[in-house]
Formats: sequence, C-alpha cells, structure tokens
Amino acid sequence: VQLQASGGGLVQPGGSLRLSCAASGFTLDYYAIGWFRQAPGKEREGVSCISSSDGSTYYADSVKGRFTISRDNAKNTVYLQMNSLKPEDTAVYYCASGSSCTDGMDYWGKGTLVTVSS
Repeated sequence: VQLQASGGGLVQPGGSLRLSCAASGFTLDYYAIGWFRQAPGKEREGVSCISSSDGSTYYADSVKGRFTISRDNAKNTVYLQMNSLKPEDTAVYYCASGSSCTDGMDYWGKGTLVTVSS
C-alpha cells in the first residue's frame, strides 16, 4: 500500500496549483482520502477530505471557496485543486487514506512542498 502526493512547487500569491495523490497496491475509491498540511514550526492540520461512501467533501475554513478536492477513480487518484493561493498556504502537503473522513487516517504518503511567495 502506497500513497504518493505530487504537484507541489513555487507559485505566486493568487496563483493555482493542482496536487495529485496517487495510490498503488489498493483502490482509492474504497477509502476516504484526506489532504493535510504542515507549515514550518506549526502542527499538521487537516485541509480537505473526500468520503468513499457518497463522495461528500469537507474543507477547513481557511481554504473553503479556494480549494476543491475530487476523485478520478479510473486513474486511482485524488486531486486537490488550489486556487487564489496565499503565502499562509505554504506548507508540506500530505495525502492519507482511512475508513472515513471523521476517523483517523491509516496510511500516509510522502508530502509535496507548496511555496506561495512573490
């Protein structure tokens, strides 16, 4: 079982990035997939989650209206579209899988760094 986050990089404030979370060894659509981030010197925080049962989505207040989580089951990949990026969005972003968005995550992928700076 392996998850790999990718798509990070350097972007200017107001810009966009799309992160991908690809799975190998299991089928993503059977699991809830969450995106988390950890900024330097700060605790890890939940950013967004998409459920396996009905595709319900959840967002942290800080990213609502700017970030969108989605699945492509054919590609076994979950995406996080990030628009209107702010410097405070700078962090290492991780994806993780679990039984539901309200329970703890079981498997974590390696992170991808997002830097928002002019």
